[in-house]
Amino acid sequence: MSEPEPGEVPEPALEDAHGPVRSARERLALNRMGSFDWDLQAGTFNLDAPGLAVFDLTPEEFSGTPEGLGIRVRPEDGIRLDTAVQAAVESGESSYGSYFTLNRRDGSEQWTHTQGKILRDDQGRALRIVGIVRDATAEMAQSMILRKLEAARQKQATIVQRTTEALSRAVTVDDVTAVLTGVGALERLGAEGLALGLVENGALKIIALSGESLEILEERRFTRLDGSLPLSQAVLTRKARFATSLAALADEFPLLGPYLRRIRFDAAAYLPLIAQAKAIGGLVLFYRTRTEFSPEERNLCLGLAGIVAQSLQRALLFDQEREFATGLQAAMLPRRIPEITGGEIAVRYHSAWSGREVGGDWYDVISLPRGRVGIVVGDVQGHDTHAAAIMGQLRIALRAFAGEGHAPATVLARSSRFLAELDTERFATCIYAQVDLSTGGVRAVRAGHLGPLIRHTDGRTGWPNLRGGLPLGLASLFEQEEFPETQLDLVPGEMLVLCTDGLVEEPGIAITAGMEALAHAVRTGPQEAGALADHLLDQLWERWGSGDDVAMLVLRRAPDPGTHRAPRIHQYVHQADPEGLSEARYALRQTLRDWGMAELADDVELAAGELLVNALLHTDGGAVLTLEVLPEPVRRVRLWVKDRSSVWPRRRTPGEAATTGRGLLLVDAVASHWGVEPRGDGKAVWCEFSVPAVPAGRH
Repeated sequence: MSEPEPGEVPEPALEDAHGPVRSARERLALNRMGSFDWDLQAGTFNLDAPGLAVFDLTPEEFSGTPEGLGIRVRPEDGIRLDTAVQAAVESGESSYGSYFTLNRRDGSEQWTHTQGKILRDDQGRALRIVGIVRDATAEMAQSMILRKLEAARQKQATIVQRTTEALSRAVTVDDVTAVLTGVGALERLGAEGLALGLVENGALKIIALSGESLEILEERRFTRLDGSLPLSQAVLTRKARFATSLAALADEFPLLGPYLRRIRFDAAAYLPLIAQAKAIGGLVLFYRTRTEFSPEERNLCLGLAGIVAQSLQRALLFDQEREFATGLQAAMLPRRIPEITGGEIAVRYHSAWSGREVGGDWYDVISLPRGRVGIVVGDVQGHDTHAAAIMGQLRIALRAFAGEGHAPATVLARSSRFLAELDTERFATCIYAQVDLSTGGVRAVRAGHLGPLIRHTDGRTGWPNLRGGLPLGLASLFEQEEFPETQLDLVPGEMLVLCTDGLVEEPGIAITAGMEALAHAVRTGPQEAGALADHLLDQLWERWGSGDDVAMLVLRRAPDPGTHRAPRIHQYVHQADPEGLSEARYALRQTLRDWGMAELADDVELAAGELLVNALLHTDGGAVLTLEVLPEPVRRVRLWVKDRSSVWPRRRTPGEAATTGRGLLLVDAVASHWGVEPRGDGKAVWCEFSVPAVPAGRH
């Protein structure tokens, strides 16, 4: 023990059974622990020899002030330490403690711990701080190891959790590959590259690649399962392989050599995908700058492979069931649609994405006597093979009843009776219409089903009021086989849209919102029937999702614009449409202006208004308005108003006080000729207007 300095009181040398006990100063030095006394008033900082050793300072280097410690303490740690001390002093606390790092003269980093006691006067003012400083490197090293292990464990748990959550939403094989290769997928897996393969007909088919430079593996999209490549070997042996040097694999797998020079990865985990004790594929995870796979990392890779394998197994099963379901559904629907004269028809069907569940939605187009065509859209209750089987039988029965030439109401009544006599408790909704494209006449009935939507030639849409009966099957059960028939007129160029509720329904949203969305999509869609059908599915079926089947039929009557010398327009005016009259008048005026006959607009508009009002007031339906130019023998304009009433109008002589009865008098006054002709079940009132001679030089 060294001699004490003059005036210094020596510490007593204590002994025990093992010999002399070291002094407190010797113990501090041995453990690299020192003490300090900080005079806050004078600003001095006294640090004993062990304390200087902790800071790796010599007495000559240390200035005896807090700032003198800054040559070893990192600036950011110094700021943090000063802030902690200042907060403790100002808050009235009696002590503080903190860890910080300093740089020793040999360049090594040292964790250091300080703890101080704040001495205050009677008024609570801080006067001095006394405390200790110690080397905490060993302590923190152990703590850092534990922290790193915990961080690695948390990272692995996060990788597994995020991957599991993402794959839990995958339904099809395409969904699985999208999860594994989409935005953020590699980060979620903790890898820099990925290749996924499925066993198919004795070969390994690569179905997904993700990562820089891996596109070159497209050249080996199909690989025989012969162990000639690391992944096929892993699948065959059902044993994972962890390679920390891809270059070293070239000798063992010569086929891999040409690719290794172009792949920008250093290490890889080749993992078999095993589900239900069967290897269904393989997964490769690529890494850069990895020199080893720790036991924990290997277990993580194996766990990820297990998760992917289970997801793929479910997806493969779903795709198989889906293929079966769509095949069954396709077999129940018409194999072809008959060609029609005077128009075009497009049909579409989309299945709900629900595995083996098969919907009962259907459509049909039936050739009828006298050039007419029957169109059907229906939906059997339920989403299973039983619903599909019932649908197939009901479709054939309804087709047979329609083909016999029965009226629409009779067709549905017999179809309802047929369904009620089957061994089932299912019912079906349906809409059936007989269409004569030569005249535009439509006779429609519905059984608990959504009515038709019509798009007019000017782009407007409307839902005709079709009175309906009970769903098929229930109508017979309750002995109410009444299906009121509604007659409509489809003018040239107009479209009729029939669909099942899957196109307009979404859970939690009123069906009226879906009907409005359908009407908007029809208004803004293309003119051709097929293009419009595709447009509606793109806009609505994918909007609502895939929770229900959709059957849809679009019928368009061929346009009849006339010729260049004899142009023609048609427009239907609904009885319940308050704006129909004004829109018809505007269309007539605009058309005559386009034809260069604007001088006739007032007379034609007046006559059209009188004839339309007469038809809408005194018949049970709407009216078809036609305006055409007749070039021979004398060029003139003819206006037609057709309705479904067989009662012919009479020209009357109203008294002076009468408020009605002058319609035909006005027509007779402004038109050069007028008359009435029979049209099917109704009539057509026409009137003609002479076209003024074209001045010389005007064409």
